[in-house]
Amino acid sequence: MNTPSRRVHEPLTEAVLTDGFLAGEIVDNPWQHLEALRAVAAVSWNEAVGFWIASHHREVQQASVDPARFCSGQGILTFEIGHQYPAPPTMMHTDPPDHTRYRTLVAPAFRPSAMKALQPRIEAHAQRLYDSFASESVVDLVHELTVPFPLLVICELLGVPADEWEKFYLWSEVSVPGASNHTAEEKLVIQGEMVRYLLGVVAHKKLHPSDDVFSILAAAGLTDFEIAMFAVQLLTAGNETVRNTMTAGLVALAQHPDQWQRLRADRSLIGSAAEEMLRWSSSVIYFMRTAVTDTELGNAHIAAGEHVVLHYASANRDESVFGPTAHQFDIARSPNPHLAFGFGTHYCIGAALARQEIAVVLNEALDRYESIELLGNAQRTRSSIIAGISKAEFALTPFG
Repeated sequence: MNTPSRRVHEPLTEAVLTDGFLAGEIVDNPWQHLEALRAVAAVSWNEAVGFWIASHHREVQQASVDPARFCSGQGILTFEIGHQYPAPPTMMHTDPPDHTRYRTLVAPAFRPSAMKALQPRIEAHAQRLYDSFASESVVDLVHELTVPFPLLVICELLGVPADEWEKFYLWSEVSVPGASNHTAEEKLVIQGEMVRYLLGVVAHKKLHPSDDVFSILAAAGLTDFEIAMFAVQLLTAGNETVRNTMTAGLVALAQHPDQWQRLRADRSLIGSAAEEMLRWSSSVIYFMRTAVTDTELGNAHIAAGEHVVLHYASANRDESVFGPTAHQFDIARSPNPHLAFGFGTHYCIGAALARQEIAVVLNEALDRYESIELLGNAQRTRSSIIAGISKAEFALTPFG
């Protein structure tokens, strides 16, 4: 199929997208390129790599809610194109009815009452971390706060020792392509260690169950492969996305001191500020779907078996949805129908927990600091999948 739309969009998509996001120096400032891509078409063809890119909010949303037309089972990352798995590596690689069965299994652990019960522990973790650098005027908040905080919380929720969070951080990083500098061989060794450890924890929970997610998995009659699939995904997704959202959000507040002062003056904006941080950071840059049958999406005629990148970062800056202020950081933005948690069947199961954690971090910062200032530039990872920040130093001005 060689439609005019494919020929028109080749140069721009080849400049913008290589393995799912953006190439080289464009990673640090992708927004002008994504704006240009949206201006060309809602769905564009990348001839060099061979997939479609849905860059508009409407089309990303439409593909997300229709697994009968756009499935996840043939890969969710562009480097998986052409690769066949003997079984799905994560729950994100499944479609209904299997996905529904898996999600139903762990959903009770993330119900509102469970999240409410966890609130005091979440606050306690945040307070201890803030206390640990209270005497410092310059702090790398990535290493001191936004890395350990969600790991401590997810460890408690899963039922693994919180004092081993640094080990879990390493495992989480090597599970995200581009997030660490380890070689492929080193990653395989580390991932093998991770799977063996997590299977061991779940085996222990079979004999000594508790009120945690891994005890749920232990009682579910799953295979070791399914247990590993759940455990790795929950550990990784449970900290990577919220960590980078919090970091990017604090960077944005430092870079927009008017928004920080606005939040200080009106704590009722905490909820909308969290939503804007999610939109602004778009920590999950993209996931991919595969057309199940010949179909259409936006302007594109997509053949069965062709792959479509759902570009959440672009959709979250779509001017047709967020208006002329789409490129502004506005903590009072309303409505704010961002797609930072995905949409449809694969909507993030931990969304409520992530919002809770972000609100706690913001409230603690507002209680303690008159102002926050970013020193230099935040250092970004080179991942094409997660918009990661590896270092961000802040000058913190406490009250009094």
